[in-house]
Amino acid sequence: MIVDKFWRTFKAQANKLANLVWTADPIGQMQYEYDLAVEQLQGGREGLEQYRALIERVNRQVTKDKSHERELAARVEAYLAAGERDTAGRFALELARLRDQIADNESQLELQERAYANNVAKIKLAAGRLSEVRQRIAQHKSELKMTRAEAEIAKLASSFDFDITTNFGQIEQIIQDKVSLNRARVRVASDLSTDGLVEVEQQQALEKALADQALRQFETDKQIAGGKTIVIDSAAPRIESDGQR
Repeated sequence: MIVDKFWRTFKAQANKLANLVWTADPIGQMQYEYDLAVEQLQGGREGLEQYRALIERVNRQVTKDKSHERELAARVEAYLAAGERDTAGRFALELARLRDQIADNESQLELQERAYANNVAKIKLAAGRLSEVRQRIAQHKSELKMTRAEAEIAKLASSFDFDITTNFGQIEQIIQDKVSLNRARVRVASDLSTDGLVEVEQQQALEKALADQALRQFETDKQIAGGKTIVIDSAAPRIESDGQR
């Protein structure tokens, strides 16, 4: 009872393993079955060749016996013509036995030829079916590869979804947030930066004052040279000529 349970359990696990191997690579299994059928077909062809060789030997024997039959018939006629009936009788008996052998061989040869023709037809049919199986294997292999590629493409398209809910979308959002933060930092730094602004304004004011002073000095020097008194500015000193002093 216990041994029977163990045996059933073992067979169940072996069947499970066989089914797993069977379904793991169906194309490989089909190719294996095809190769096995081709091997069997090749063995059948070799057997058929040997069978044909046997038929050819029987056919040669029949041809040889018929030639011997003609020779014996000629001897029987010759000895009868010579009046040697005893000798003619011996050759006639041999001729009768030979003719029985020829008839039996011809009957066997006819059966063998028919069997050979049937086997040739079967092998041709099997070869044609194997050719169809080979084409079907190639077609299934191509379809299987194509469907696997389509499945991978579908999976790839799903993984490349740019939606924010996916990992890729979340990573992209983090990158965009960092870019925005960096731009904001640059803008704030630019808005709050006053480095050099005061110095620039002071330099511009100094340049303007020096330019005004130089212009007044130029106008003053020009009026003195002409002997006239010109009021340059209400706040500037008056320049008088020598006659007004």
